[in-house]
Amino acid sequence: MADNSKTEDTASDSVEAAKNASDKKEKLADQVMQNPQVLAALQERLDNTALTPSSYIETLPKAVKRRIDALKQLQVKCAHIEAKFYEEVHDLERKYAALYQPLFDKRREFINGEAEPTDAESEWHSENEEEEKLAGDLKNVVVIEEKAETEETNVKGIPDFWFTIFRNVDMLSELVQEYDEPILKHLQDIKVKFSEPGQPMSFSLEFHFGPNDYFSNSVLTKTYKMKSEPDKTDPFSFEGPEIVDCDGCTIDWKKGKNVTVKTIKKKQKHKGRGTVRTITKQVPNDSFFNFFSPIKVSGDGESLDEDSEFTLAADFEIGHFFRERIVPRAVLYFTGEAIEDDDNFEEGEEGEEEELEGEEEGEEEEDAESDPKV
Repeated sequence: MADNSKTEDTASDSVEAAKNASDKKEKLADQVMQNPQVLAALQERLDNTALTPSSYIETLPKAVKRRIDALKQLQVKCAHIEAKFYEEVHDLERKYAALYQPLFDKRREFINGEAEPTDAESEWHSENEEEEKLAGDLKNVVVIEEKAETEETNVKGIPDFWFTIFRNVDMLSELVQEYDEPILKHLQDIKVKFSEPGQPMSFSLEFHFGPNDYFSNSVLTKTYKMKSEPDKTDPFSFEGPEIVDCDGCTIDWKKGKNVTVKTIKKKQKHKGRGTVRTITKQVPNDSFFNFFSPIKVSGDGESLDEDSEFTLAADFEIGHFFRERIVPRAVLYFTGEAIEDDDNFEEGEEGEEEELEGEEEGEEEEDAESDPKV
């Protein structure tokens, strides 16, 4: 009997302790809820939650959610159809590249002085034709007075055509070092080649060089591999073909002419004897020609560090720019007209945005003035 009484007392104490703990929690909760800062934070969280689309979806009936899932299935199928569309676009690009090529070949001939344009081929009416005619007349007077050996007819083709484009375009000029310039003056042509039918989607850039004192290659290539299919883990992110990797080429540098490395001298002191020796070693050097030794995307699933990812993304952007802008519109980047068009377009966008902001401010002020409470 004594044991039973002791057990009942222990159980009663446990119940009492639990009740006291519950009372303390309720009092603490009341105190917290009476704190204005806590209430404001909770209200803000509730307001933000109410505004998010995902929180709204969670409130929908199960039958509606099921229909939304069906729409997502349809969206994935749309993405796969879009991928097929871009594959056919790539085929069209290959087809029309063959039509452009004879024109680009003639462009190369004019640039390198392999052919001279006829009068009909060189006829061009510009917006500033009168000013140019006046300038031309004045120039003719000067030419007549000059010696025969300085006549323009001695100039072959269009000197430094591609090098001038590199110098004009900021994206490219940032890559070019002073010691790259003499090499780029030997650049005679840049071509874009598309992957053959049935091959994985890709395009190659071919840089054709004349004989020079720096390397023996006549062509340097860079191939960009592309993917045009929705990601299995995130199919809704698909927005068309994207560059996923690239391959460069080996440059056969002549002795002592490799501008992508530099030789440095370093002194080493022997720990025991205290003697000092000088060693030389080669270290990487900034150069445009590093463009042909790109960072490789890891194939074992390892992610690149932030700097490598940035460098690779910039490389992809440059390759795309060569393909879409530089090669098709080379003469306009040589003259600077394409660059001016790009700048004007960007300025127009900014100006429009500022104008819209001004209109919004004006509307607000007008509303304030018409409000009788003010």
